[in-house]
Amino acid sequence: MSNSNNSNRLVVPGAREAMDKFKMEAANEVGVNLKQGYNGDLTSRQAGSVGGQMVKNVCPVRKVSFSRESRTAVGHEFLAGYQAALCL
Repeated sequence: MSNSNNSNRLVVPGAREAMDKFKMEAANEVGVNLKQGYNGDLTSRQAGSVGGQMVKNVCPVRKVSFSRESRTAVGHEFLAGYQAALCL
């Protein structure tokens, strides 16, 4: 049975090439030799190390929100929200 809510689809044009490049860079970092196309000869450990390196290199996004008293209106609170990407 096919699931129509597949979250593994890339929706941005050109994202496939960028993800393939990202995967090749991650494979080089962990010493796994990937080739273009099918890589069925990899062990589960090798494939997992490539995926793990990709997750490790993704920039996590942190969200925070807080409220504080308004600086201009007495007795009112101001809700502030920030979102930041942390890339090393």
